[in-house]
Amino acid sequence: MDTRGVAISLFSGAGGLDLGAEQAGYEVRAALEWNRDACVTMEKNFEHLVSPVISKDILQVSTQEILNAAGLKVGERPDLLIGGPPCTPFSKSGFWLKWKREGLDPDASLLQEYTRVLREAQPHRFVLENVYALTYNNKASRPAFERLLREIDEAGYHCVYKVLNAADYGVPQARPRLFILGVPKDEPLPEHPAPSHGGSWEGRYSGSEERQHVTAGMALKDLITDPEPEETIGGKYGHLLADIPAGDNYLFYTEKRGHPDPQFNWRSKYWSFLLKISPDKPSPTIQAHPGPYIGPFHWESRRLRVAELKRLFTFPDDFEFVGSRSSIQAQIGNCVPPLLAKKVVLALHGEEVQE
Repeated sequence: MDTRGVAISLFSGAGGLDLGAEQAGYEVRAALEWNRDACVTMEKNFEHLVSPVISKDILQVSTQEILNAAGLKVGERPDLLIGGPPCTPFSKSGFWLKWKREGLDPDASLLQEYTRVLREAQPHRFVLENVYALTYNNKASRPAFERLLREIDEAGYHCVYKVLNAADYGVPQARPRLFILGVPKDEPLPEHPAPSHGGSWEGRYSGSEERQHVTAGMALKDLITDPEPEETIGGKYGHLLADIPAGDNYLFYTEKRGHPDPQFNWRSKYWSFLLKISPDKPSPTIQAHPGPYIGPFHWESRRLRVAELKRLFTFPDDFEFVGSRSSIQAQIGNCVPPLLAKKVVLALHGEEVQE
């Protein structure tokens, strides 16, 4: 079967970006990922891998080792490079820590590892995904982002960047992420995919007016799941979840909202504290490492089950995740939704998903 060519993947995680690339016609032949559970997940679900996932710290892996793992001969270039380097100092959840605001997290250097492989492998195209706060104009993010763009230029590429909300592309989850698309300087610049769906997000209209966002209720309506261990929320605040309306959070229990027995001060917690999904809207962003009271939770006042998480990320029902429940939550929560990834990769070729 004809394909668009060979893709290599860095910081692969469980393979959300990789699955989208394969759905867009590429074959992921080599992947690099440090987390062992995510490596096994990749190996179970990606038949085109020439060799096992490279389960090493990228700082200890040469570009040639990655190319060899893909079965590429000396001098052969991959057709596509994809990856999302972890950048915790620039994540929204990390900005309450001063050392992260100052950009002192060693993960920041992983952006340079991506551009190192880009420079040395010289792929025909690339996609880099990251947290959207990387574009913020502050002393932590701006210098790192400007350095990244400079290194892309020095590697011989020009690029476009944009923050895309997954819900605007048919994913039943509001999940904004930065996508950088690049090609060699002698080729025309690609464009990001046009939104296919739209709706209310953070107090404004987002996306296309042609079709409304896919809701969590639509995504989960025909899904039959068995209860999971520890899906019930206990502890100090778990009992409060039952009375919170779908789509609401801890603010339901504040004096400003008129609650007769206020439990919290106004805006004293993270927005995701005791947050419940509404079946009438896309899910809020699902996190990789939520605390005991951090949502989003199901509108039935319980934790989301693995099968439900997969639906809300657009993974196929038969995609198999490996590891403990917390490990699977982290793997899924760190992923690019495959449907969005597919649309982004197709945009490199000026194509759209036919829906």
